[in-house]
Amino acid sequence: MAVGLKKYKGKFITFEGSEGSGKSTQIELISQYLKSKKIPLLLLREPGGVKISEKIRQILLDVENKGMGDECETLLYMAARAQLVHEVVAPALKEGKLVLCDRFLDSTVVYQGYGNGVDIAFIKRIGKFVTKGITPHLTFIFDIEAAKGLARINRAKDRIEQKALTYHNRVRSGYLDIARREPKRIKVIKVDKSKEEIHLMIRKHIDRLLS
Repeated sequence: MAVGLKKYKGKFITFEGSEGSGKSTQIELISQYLKSKKIPLLLLREPGGVKISEKIRQILLDVENKGMGDECETLLYMAARAQLVHEVVAPALKEGKLVLCDRFLDSTVVYQGYGNGVDIAFIKRIGKFVTKGITPHLTFIFDIEAAKGLARINRAKDRIEQKALTYHNRVRSGYLDIARREPKRIKVIKVDKSKEEIHLMIRKHIDRLLS
């Protein structure tokens, strides 16, 4: 069992990946699949998911906030996460629900740590505090070349998406690095197959966890 989850009855699964990797599409598909099996679940996103965190999300992604410092950015992501865990994630896991979350602490490690150069040990220390020590049972990382992923975005890019390609390359490298460090928890899904084929791969991993 994942560290920090022994007092919870539910299961926690997170979906991670660089911009344009298709993780949000896949989490929605798996949510529909699990609901069809009558499995009680909660579908969340980060930053956001609850009123306070959604307001922080607006600040973080607003393209007008180009002057935001790395320290401020890091702590705002952590604040949004703290509120989501307090209001929703921890109570749902205590009730025995399955929680699916589009991004979690791994995102801050790679985007603000590997991407911006914020001290990763510091991020993990603060992360343990804001998450109440909750670690996902299973994490999917959707891997795609940074340039290809950004090219797939067919709407106005937010503040993070507008950062330089070199930044997004560091983020991708960060994801692959943490996947190598935690192979039991993290499953890397290469985004080189159809949406349906990827969905079936994810289903197999989740069915195995829930069985």
